[in-house]
Amino acid sequence: MVADVVHVRRPRHDEAAELRDLAERTFRAAFAADNDPADVERYVCRAFAARQIDAELEDPASRFMVATIRDPGNLHQERLVGYAKLRSGPVEPCVSDAAAIELERIYVDQAKLGRGVGAALMAVVLREAAARGHRTIWLGVWEHNHRAIEFYRRWGFEVVGSHVFRLGVDDQTDLVMERPLEPTEAAAPTTG
Repeated sequence: MVADVVHVRRPRHDEAAELRDLAERTFRAAFAADNDPADVERYVCRAFAARQIDAELEDPASRFMVATIRDPGNLHQERLVGYAKLRSGPVEPCVSDAAAIELERIYVDQAKLGRGVGAALMAVVLREAAARGHRTIWLGVWEHNHRAIEFYRRWGFEVVGSHVFRLGVDDQTDLVMERPLEPTEAAAPTTG
């Protein structure tokens, strides 16, 4: 069996619908089993509506990256198997650097978990953030998402506080994690 080769790049305009579908599918896979279905539905309908994703793709404060693999049946066709979103803007008070950039989302297709897709996305996210001149990157992660917390710890993130994340009508606790960005991380090429 040949291992998947993961390529990370900026999404094309014609991939907005596929990105929206991936975003909704991966969110549901990550959280539906542990949350009230009505809360998940409320969140998904708002956060992953076509007009919302289109607006985020056009927002200069946001930067999406997608992870793709070649379709084994058609090596000229790529499939989206993960994505990440960086966002410049206000930071949580517990974050040590007021100019930090947020890793707002990073999700991988359930079938590709543990296959290097998340690592490929994270490596590009860190390069992109450093190349944009940021010295710190931060994120929020649900306190019960132990797999994600461990993944972030392996990448050098540390818990610095918490904030409320509203899922539907349910106020949940997200851990706020941050890590410094090294100048050498900016030296590697970023996505196009």
